[in-house]
Amino acid sequence: MGIEFIHPWALTLLPLALLPLLRSGRHALAFSYLPWLPPDPIGRIVRWAWTAIAVLAMAGIVLALAGLSRPQTNVLRTGRGAEVLILMDRSRSMDDRMLPDNWRLIDPMQLRYQVWDHGPVKSQVARDLLSKFVARRTEDRFSLMFFSSNPLSVIPFTQHQEVVQAAIAAGGVGRGLADTDMGRALIAAIDQFQGRPYTGSRIILLVSDGGAQLDQQTRRRIVAGLQRNRIGLYFLYLRSFNGHALDSSEPGSEAVPEVALNRFFQALKTPYRAYQSEVPEDLARAIADVGAQQNLPLEYYEPIPRRNFAKPLLDLSAACCAALLAMSAALLKAWS
Repeated sequence: MGIEFIHPWALTLLPLALLPLLRSGRHALAFSYLPWLPPDPIGRIVRWAWTAIAVLAMAGIVLALAGLSRPQTNVLRTGRGAEVLILMDRSRSMDDRMLPDNWRLIDPMQLRYQVWDHGPVKSQVARDLLSKFVARRTEDRFSLMFFSSNPLSVIPFTQHQEVVQAAIAAGGVGRGLADTDMGRALIAAIDQFQGRPYTGSRIILLVSDGGAQLDQQTRRRIVAGLQRNRIGLYFLYLRSFNGHALDSSEPGSEAVPEVALNRFFQALKTPYRAYQSEVPEDLARAIADVGAQQNLPLEYYEPIPRRNFAKPLLDLSAACCAALLAMSAALLKAWS
């Protein structure tokens, strides 16, 4: 791991730590014949302990002043899982409600009104399930990005659960915007993998209740980016009440943004799976299925931040000084 000094010039003071080793005759006593003195093993132990503690106290202070530290480094970690980029829609429609779990028991004439008043909010359901998904995937590396009219990168790839959980919770602040640019968001998500060493399975988890009609240039960039970075795509489609199904084959369905987007994704040369969710149970099953598939060997480098040893060194020096004071007090009491 190595060590380094922030202020190496302070090491010139290190020879001062040898001062307690110098003999002092200030407290010497004269005896006519030394063999008459009784053996004093305890006194020798106390003297050597006193000297060693004093040297240690002064050396600790000097090393603390020099800024003894361990530099930042990268450590290779291995595990099973994937690099998962969560691309979550935060447009205004995600604040609408899904069908309640008991929607089949509701009068069809009243279902629309029940949905508006009692159905769970799409974005809240998605955040809750994603939070549980992340909590179960302790060896994955997660990145989070929200999008509406513009993509917003919240956190880069990390394995720190508390950071990811806080980022997911932050998605519930405020209300979404009216516009959605799916193509721009996908390109921004793909760029998050650009230049990163390939260490295992990679996926983009797209969570949205809408689609998009993408122009040819945007399609080419998405196809090329997914292939170049070897990224799989999972589309968690939160279908709105009376919304279009992704696999719709009705005449003119190709003009529906959700259907057009799904057909474009199906033509990709990289792995793609779509999950259509109308109730929270559907979304829970979809996220569980994604977790079951993405459990492959994964290697990555984790940055270990710099660690400064100044505080523990000063604590050690303080403890040594306290020990010297205690020994002095004990000796004075014994002599008195």
